[in-house]
Amino acid sequence: MPKKHKLAKLSSAGTSVKSFWADHGLWRKIWISVSLFLLIIYSGMYGIAKWYTFKHRHEPLKMGVTFVPDYARYLGVKPKATMQAMIDDLGVKQFRLVSYWEDIEETPGKYDFSELDWQLAKAKAAGAKVSLAIGLRQPRWPERHPPTWAVNKPKSFWYPRLKKFMTATINRYKDNPIIESYQLENEYFNKVFGECKDFDRDRLVDEFNLVKRLDPSRKLIISRSNNGIGIPIGQPTPDEYAVSVYKRVWDKNVTKRYYEYPFPSWFYGFLAGAQEIAQGKNMIIHELQAEAWPRDIYDIRNAPVEELYKSLSPERLKGRFEYGKATGMKSMDLWGAEWWYQMKVIRGQPELWDVAREEFRGN
Repeated sequence: MPKKHKLAKLSSAGTSVKSFWADHGLWRKIWISVSLFLLIIYSGMYGIAKWYTFKHRHEPLKMGVTFVPDYARYLGVKPKATMQAMIDDLGVKQFRLVSYWEDIEETPGKYDFSELDWQLAKAKAAGAKVSLAIGLRQPRWPERHPPTWAVNKPKSFWYPRLKKFMTATINRYKDNPIIESYQLENEYFNKVFGECKDFDRDRLVDEFNLVKRLDPSRKLIISRSNNGIGIPIGQPTPDEYAVSVYKRVWDKNVTKRYYEYPFPSWFYGFLAGAQEIAQGKNMIIHELQAEAWPRDIYDIRNAPVEELYKSLSPERLKGRFEYGKATGMKSMDLWGAEWWYQMKVIRGQPELWDVAREEFRGN
């Protein structure tokens, strides 16, 4: 095509764009501009998610569970029997365990590690691996787990004692080969859930440095909450990040109904991919919701089964496993295994447990 014809076409196209733009009012222009901007952002996020999934596609998937003995007791099942069933029946080979300060140091300066000892012994006998939660803020409500003698005391009182407790915990277990990692201060900056009131970044950095000094060989994980789009870039920089994924909860504030978060699985793939691009750090799912979140008027221990299943039914649990896999992340710990067991042995509803067994055994 002659050069003058090309120039004429370009000029015509430019005139058409200007004419189109001139023919629309201010609000329509704003709507079009915002739509184009959102499309670009959406496409970029989706592209990062697909890149992350493709990059890690050949890595093996590791599935585990969070296990909290205190919660098993709350549900009315025996902790040792519950964990053993997870090992023998489900075939769990990866555990996220807790080290509650309130349980281990009920009396100042006197440590009782017996419960954590038997959990690690069971995991070792089964050839399982463990990620150990440490610090003040750990999984399960109220998130913050100080002993009664440290409650309502000033930070100048409880923080040095917390560090002594963390030091004792790490020194006790740092030579145990089944511990693969530590998870420091569960969702430390989550201000909308839990009873924690101290979000001082300097404390988190100080605890991070303490753990690394005591046991530099272990991977140290720091978690974020589930639905924020931002990328953690402040100090400290862990060896690996973790994210919680909650899908269906009772919304008591706005809709007054069971609410399904609208995020597709690739959204979490984007979070993981963006983190890897920004800092070269991987991300895991440390809490994949696999437990009912019923209305406040109900107690999960004895709520009607049909009510519990509105939040998490066997069919939803099956879908939750698939959702976790679809994020592209290659390590995920399910949240709610104690409840599956309680539903089976106390309430005579083994369906959740059976779904989990099929998934773990088939993984």
